Formats: sequence, structure tokens, C-alpha cells
Amino acid sequence: MLDKLYQSLGSNTVAIVIISVSLILFLGFLATRITKLLKLPNVTAYVLVGILIGPFCLDLIPERVISGSAFISDIALAFISFGIGEFFKVGIIKKNLKSIAVITLVGIAVTSVLIFVLTYFIFGLSLSVSIILASISFVVSPVSTAMTIRQKDGKGDFVENLLSVIACNDILGLIFFSIAISVGAGLSLGGVSFGSVVKPILLNLFMMGLGAVLGLVLKALMARRSNDNRLIVSIALLFVLCAAGSMLGVSPLLGCMIMGAVYINVSGDEKLFKQIRYFSPPILLIYFVRSGLNFDLKALTTSGVTPIPLIVLCLIYIVVQFAGKYTGAYLGATLMKKPKEFTNNFGLALVPQAGIAIGLSELASRYLGGSDGTVVKTIIISVGLICEIFGPVLADFALRKSGSYGASETVIDEELNRQLRHDELVKKLNDIKSEISINQYSRSENEEAFMELEEEEYYLPKNNKFKNRR
Repeated sequence: MLDKLYQSLGSNTVAIVIISVSLILFLGFLATRITKLLKLPNVTAYVLVGILIGPFCLDLIPERVISGSAFISDIALAFISFGIGEFFKVGIIKKNLKSIAVITLVGIAVTSVLIFVLTYFIFGLSLSVSIILASISFVVSPVSTAMTIRQKDGKGDFVENLLSVIACNDILGLIFFSIAISVGAGLSLGGVSFGSVVKPILLNLFMMGLGAVLGLVLKALMARRSNDNRLIVSIALLFVLCAAGSMLGVSPLLGCMIMGAVYINVSGDEKLFKQIRYFSPPILLIYFVRSGLNFDLKALTTSGVTPIPLIVLCLIYIVVQFAGKYTGAYLGATLMKKPKEFTNNFGLALVPQAGIAIGLSELASRYLGGSDGTVVKTIIISVGLICEIFGPVLADFALRKSGSYGASETVIDEELNRQLRHDELVKKLNDIKSEISINQYSRSENEEAFMELEEEEYYLPKNNKFKNRR
């Protein structure tokens, strides 16, 4: 559609890349305006835009830009994995260790076995594809669930167990995926040796150790730093892990997750995670749009690796995956003699999957290649999209039914609600200011401007209306 424009630019690669990135960012933003009205996650909008402007629809982005931006996946996944580490708090896990372990392990066993049986024995997919799909099947995207909990101020045993189980699921998922991708790649090449399985495990253990060390280094470097420098240092260390993983030929996801887990446990500093979340949206947007750009629509009907269309397999896969997660969580919670409100609803909050699962499918596609790689990516992206539509709704329902939002909810007038939010923000800002010593902390000009803006925004006269910023 933009072929003539790109042809007129000839070898001006810089202009082509900038135009492509601008399109991705702007169209991704416009799509979120629609999904916001439908109360759907931004991830859904980004992937759908990628499919729409990709080579199988409007074809707005040149193939050389798509293939040349593969490094974005590693960077985006580093941010996602580091964020998951925030939920792996030792204090909460120690408090609920037994229940977390039982619910996690039972859920993983039930879900992965059901998916393997479905894909290998029923639909006849290759052993390598079936193993990889089984290793991805139980991971959960923490973003949607965590945002729902924060927005509704969810608390209690259900919430503590839920966040810890999600973190453990994802850590074990990354470990199992690393093993599965080694086995799967070996099978694709005609055989699996002991070394081909053990070596990736050892490399992943090394990455976890490196992540732990860098988490401690990050804690040491954060003392008396301005916000600008905190962000610079943390991203630099994440890039070090990405580079190490690339050099060793192993995913940096586990290392980044452990780095985040170590940092939150030794520092208790949640502000850094918030700061990175403010910085990362454009990168995550490009990453998820790029996932959509690589999505092969034709594979849904003509995969060539199974006698039934992949779109049918995807729909059945979703049902079986949901049944596995719900049944596993139900059995685990029942074994731990949890109350009915906990047992009946826990599995419903484990449906969201898009972020980390799509990332793993990208890596699987890269390592497997060919039709097997296409099948894994097609199934996981399709399933992830559907799970992101229904997942947050089910998570909200589960949290509400479990009593995590409080025993009773009162309807608050919208204006009063805004005023309460205003008072809360003013209190937090005052607390932050009172903690800062001018002798220990020096703000940059940008931060001074930010603080002045905050004062103008929030310290309004009481007779003025609260400014609702978008």
C-alpha cells in the first residue's frame, strides 16, 4: 500500500525505518482508543493492529524493517520479565509457601498433561511442537490481573496466593520452556543428546545467578540517585543480561526475572518498577505490534502439519487449557482445605496469558523455524488474543466473588471519588517530599519542572474540580 513511497526513498533506510516506527506507534495508539471503549487490554489492540498492517492484510511495513527489528523482542521481554520479579516477594511466599507450592505444581501438572495429550495424541502435531506448547500452556500474564487488583485495591489471602502462584508459574514456565526448546530443537534436527539438554539447563542456571548478582548491584547503585539516573542504571543492567543471553544463545528471561525478584526483596523499592512501567509502553507497543506483523493468517486454515485447520485447534486448545488451569487450581486449593470462595474462583484468575506466552512463542519460532515454528506462534498468539479478551473479565469476577474487594462495596459519587483520589495523591506527594533530604538528593531540572507541574495539577483550591488527566 505504501510501496511507491518506500521505492521513492530507495536506499534511505533511516527514513524507511522512522516512517515504519511512526506508523506502528500512531496506529497502535489509535487502536487503544477502540479497545478502551470495549474495556479490552492494550495488548489486544497492538497485536490486532500488527495483523492488520502486516503482509497478509494492508502490508504497510516493509519486510526488511520487520526482520531487522528482531532485537526489540529481547528488550521488551526483558522489561516484562523484570516486572514479573516484583511479584516474587519472599515474605509473602514464605507466609503461604505450602499452599502456593501445592496449587502451582498441581495446576502445572494438570494443564501441561492435558495440552500434551490434546496436541500430540489427538491432533497429531509433532513431538517437538507438543512439548513446547505444553511448557507454555500454564504461564499467566501478571499484568492484567495485577492492574485489576491495584485498581480495585484487592487484598487478603486470595490476592497474596494469586500473585505468588502467577510468579511461580512463570518462573517454572521459563525453566520448562528452556528445557522444552532444547529438546524440541534437537528433535527437529533428528535427535536429542544428553549434552543438548543439560547444557541449556546449566546456561539458564548461570543466567539466573547473573540476574541475582545484578539485582544486588542494582540495589547498591540506586542509593542517592536521581530518578533519571535510576532509570538509566536499571535499563543498562537489563541490557547487560540481554547481551549475555544473546552471546550464550539462551533466553535472558529467567535472569531478568530473578534480577527483579532479588531487587524487590533486598530493597523493597516498588517505585523503580513503576518508573520502568512508565518508560516501557512504546517499546512494548512496538513489540506486540511486531508480533502481529509476524502472524501468519494463512496458517490458520492451511498449516500443512495437521489435518484440521489450526483455527479449530486453537478454539479447542483454549477450552482444554482453561479446563486444565481451573481444575488444577481447584484440586490444589481443595487439598489445602481452602474456603469455598477461594477454591471455586482461583482458577478463573489464571486465564490471562498474552504477554509472556507470546514472547515465548517468538523464541520458539526463532529456534524451531519452518512450519513447526509457525504453528507454535500461530496457536499461542491466537490463544493469547482470546485470553486477553476474556481473561481480565474472569479475573475481576474471581476477585470479587472471593471477597478480595472487601465484604461490601458502597457506591461513591463520581465527584467524591475524584476528591478522595486527589487527597490521596496530595498525601503521597507530601510523604515523598518529607522523606527527601536536600543534602542527600539533588533533583535535575527536569525533575524540578515535574514537581512544579504536580503542584499545579494536584494542589488545586477545594472549590475547583479535580483535573481528570488522560
